[in-house]
Amino acid sequence: MHSDDHAPNRRDFIKHSATAAAAASAIGLSARRAEAVQGSNERLRIGFIGPGGRGFGAHVKSLCKLHEAGRNIELVGVAEVYETQRNKVADYIKSQTDRDPGRYVDYGEMIEKENLDAVCIGTPDHWHHKQTVDALQAGLHVYCEKPMTKTVEEAFSVEDHWKKSGKVMQVGVQSTSLPVWNEVRDLLQQGKLGKVLGFQTEYFRNSDMGQWRYYKLEKGMTPSTIDWKRWLGANEDLAPDMPFDREVYKQWRRFWPFGSGMFTDLFVHRTTSMLKATGLRLPGRVTGAGGIYLEYDGRDVPDVATVVADFHEGVQGLVTATMCNQESRVDQLIRGHFGTFAFGNGEQFDGFDFIPERGPVTHVRQEAERIKTEPVKNTTLAHFSNWLDACEAGEPLACNNPPDLGAAAMAVVNLGAQSYRQGKVFFLDAKKREISTDDPGWARNWESMSAARAEPHHIAGWKAGDYGSTLVDPEYMKYGGPWIDGKDPATA
Repeated sequence: MHSDDHAPNRRDFIKHSATAAAAASAIGLSARRAEAVQGSNERLRIGFIGPGGRGFGAHVKSLCKLHEAGRNIELVGVAEVYETQRNKVADYIKSQTDRDPGRYVDYGEMIEKENLDAVCIGTPDHWHHKQTVDALQAGLHVYCEKPMTKTVEEAFSVEDHWKKSGKVMQVGVQSTSLPVWNEVRDLLQQGKLGKVLGFQTEYFRNSDMGQWRYYKLEKGMTPSTIDWKRWLGANEDLAPDMPFDREVYKQWRRFWPFGSGMFTDLFVHRTTSMLKATGLRLPGRVTGAGGIYLEYDGRDVPDVATVVADFHEGVQGLVTATMCNQESRVDQLIRGHFGTFAFGNGEQFDGFDFIPERGPVTHVRQEAERIKTEPVKNTTLAHFSNWLDACEAGEPLACNNPPDLGAAAMAVVNLGAQSYRQGKVFFLDAKKREISTDDPGWARNWESMSAARAEPHHIAGWKAGDYGSTLVDPEYMKYGGPWIDGKDPATA
């Protein structure tokens, strides 16, 4: 990772936003390389930033498989603060591709020297924003492991930089490469469920040692083998300075300075899929709850948590789990006035169930059915393949999980975490992208719509008119209403 120990010119450009001429020169060089990659047989040159557990097991190994399968890529650099891991990853790449990649501690030096086209970021959450922005400003395509950033504000910043860059960016929620979510969205927009009302999702786990403590501590992890200051990002004000600690280094998901526990490590998976399926993006109101009810092992983050997110489209999302019980999971569902889609659990789907509501309510005949979908055996491999396709085509919107979707998911899960920690309800102005704890009149808005007999709001892309979003007034309702000046409204 980055620090001020070394100062190559390219890194100075990235970190300090040097002169416009230098920026234009650096980005122009990358643009020429990108054009060459898209228009010729030149290989996409990829570097890895922080390939630890996920970064090695998913990023490096998936791209090695794709290289072996004939994808036009070169794996040319590894930037990793832990010497043992750096050599392990680089040696693996060499064994799989016959190319010995450059080995770096400072990712800025790797970007400077390796003439990259793209990077894969697998560092802890608190580094994601800076490394992503640095890469985009250097004219590189980016694959960033979930969550996209550590905070919602950082997520908006990444989205802005991505749009300005014209580069391809994929956020590493691999389940978004399942075809089922596009299929579900089409059915929802066509009115299969009627008015969409809500989704619920989960990510339950259990363990006898406490979540994230299964990442093994090794005696060889020492200040002499790990650049601790660089890992912390203390010089960049990314985390507070603190004594070296193997536990913090390897099991950082348990501690607030570096991540947000299940909110951003697990909830973000299912939340992103639900947002993709419904077409929802930024919520209007978010509440989080939970606590540390069992895992008293020194962690900061809760072992039981729930997030409730309300959307201006008139949809509520529920994300809930415990890290201490796994066999009684909550089903993943999307509910509408006329029926429900039930997905079960996990992300290996060969289909999902349509559960219709009762005929006397819907006034249409619908039968329960199993809707088939194409399963994806290896979603991580599919996700990286999709990223490479988008990079080669130069099509940022071709990614299955671009930064606008990544930012929306972060708004749900991170504001849920902040609500839990601060005991506050958060409101989000989607147009201004402003976050506040001052109630803009959330409940009053819906009450005024009811008083005005307004039409319900719908998800983006709604094509079904008023299907499944109207009520039938009973005959006796003609007797309702206020008596003005003593006059019976039934006789008006």
